[in-house]
Amino acid sequence: MKNTYKTLFDFGTDEVIINKSRFIGYAKPAETEEEAIKFIEKIKTKHKDATHNVHGYVIGENSNIQRFSDDGEPSGSAGIPVLEVLKKEDLRNTVVVVTRYYGGIKLGVGGLIRAYTKGAKIAIERAIVVDKVLYQNVLLRINYGLLGKVKNELLRFDYYIKDIIYDDAVGINVMCDMKKVQNLISTITDITSAQADIMELEEEYVHIKDGKILV
Repeated sequence: MKNTYKTLFDFGTDEVIINKSRFIGYAKPAETEEEAIKFIEKIKTKHKDATHNVHGYVIGENSNIQRFSDDGEPSGSAGIPVLEVLKKEDLRNTVVVVTRYYGGIKLGVGGLIRAYTKGAKIAIERAIVVDKVLYQNVLLRINYGLLGKVKNELLRFDYYIKDIIYDDAVGINVMCDMKKVQNLISTITDITSAQADIMELEEEYVHIKDGKILV
């Protein structure tokens, strides 16, 4: 399992008019090939009157599955350019569909390559490229008197507090970069004089953009 890879945060769409042809780009994250195919079929159904619905997708943390379709456009002019955008961005678990409504002016192979590349790029920009990073869930159990000190320390070092549970003690669920887990444990042990119960829970992927977790 890779600790980090690039993908999309959410669904995104945008469109552009090129020589009277309308190109609508759609992009979204997809964890499996089945999910990617389902999305492609959804867009094809939505735009069943379109001239072409071209797609490309990359599935797997190591880009194991790579597929594309020209959907009737000249070979190499549509699906491959879409797939190449994904590969150049180093995106994984991502699917893109570019829908074309023909405007009456032929673009030629070079024009089609540029148009489908543009359609893929604008959709990806809308969907937001992020780093998907493996984090550790760490549960801190402390008494109420230590809450202020512990919270301040967590915020000071930019640890992400996922949840706080109040019962007979305080449970703080912290999402921690795998490389910083031992630092977190040492810090909390030190400032609480070893009065905290610290449990490492399951690992979980989070979306990171400009150093911040997106939720």
